[in-house]
Amino acid sequence: MSSQPFSHPDEWDDSVRERYNPNRKPEEFRDYGETVHPRVKEFYRLNHAQQTVDFNREARRKWLNLDHAEMGIWAMMEELNKLVDDSDPDTDLSQIDHNLQTAEAMRRDGAPRWMQLTGLIHDLGKVLWLWGEPQWAVVGDTFPVGCAWSEKIVFPEFFAANPDAQVPEYQTENGIYEPGTGLDGVMLSWGHDEYLYHVTKEYLPEEAQYMIRYHSFYPGHREGAYKHLMNGRDVEMFEWVRKFNPYDLYSKADSAPDARLLRPYYEELIAEYFPDKLRW
Repeated sequence: MSSQPFSHPDEWDDSVRERYNPNRKPEEFRDYGETVHPRVKEFYRLNHAQQTVDFNREARRKWLNLDHAEMGIWAMMEELNKLVDDSDPDTDLSQIDHNLQTAEAMRRDGAPRWMQLTGLIHDLGKVLWLWGEPQWAVVGDTFPVGCAWSEKIVFPEFFAANPDAQVPEYQTENGIYEPGTGLDGVMLSWGHDEYLYHVTKEYLPEEAQYMIRYHSFYPGHREGAYKHLMNGRDVEMFEWVRKFNPYDLYSKADSAPDARLLRPYYEELIAEYFPDKLRW
């Protein structure tokens, strides 16, 4: 398998999602309707009320110096195994189980090694929870702050309790941003995506960087919202985010993979791209 990015995402098989968990239909995932678990709804109530512009600026000042730990990738995976994501309606498995499910689905489909590695590590930014951040500031769907909230965000009614709702500048279509400025210049709600992007960006291809940074930005990559803030590079790279999404979403199952048996393969893969320890 090649370790280089594909020349275009159309080289990837668009039907891969049909091969995952065939007993579950795509519409059964990300169901936030009347049957959603109360913990998921409560998570988004807290998230939408507290993800403000001021909070996001402070979170970046606090975390992006990467001075909280020095750890290797597999050690971080084991550390994160204490977390079950309150925002996820599709699984109650631990994080290492979900990460291995995602990577193994890619491996079965012959994805290049850099993409398998991205699947393995994409949620490691959730370590923020272990270091004191509440889950509403770590997991869940992401969305821009500092401009009007899209109705395509899950539970948009909960934004009424957000203090930014009372700031007129933040409630216009573009808000504090210029049209077409590009997502690199837009603050998405703080969480594990943005954090891990900064931890790992110098080691991975640009395609992988987009997958990590925007895989929770469902209003953008799934619902087509906020196109007015994106630039041409974002549009091109979001094809890769969409290729990543079926693996992140449809590989979820109730049975856990055997981490002990899989560890040697993935430790070799990790060593191909990363040093023994990273700054977190």
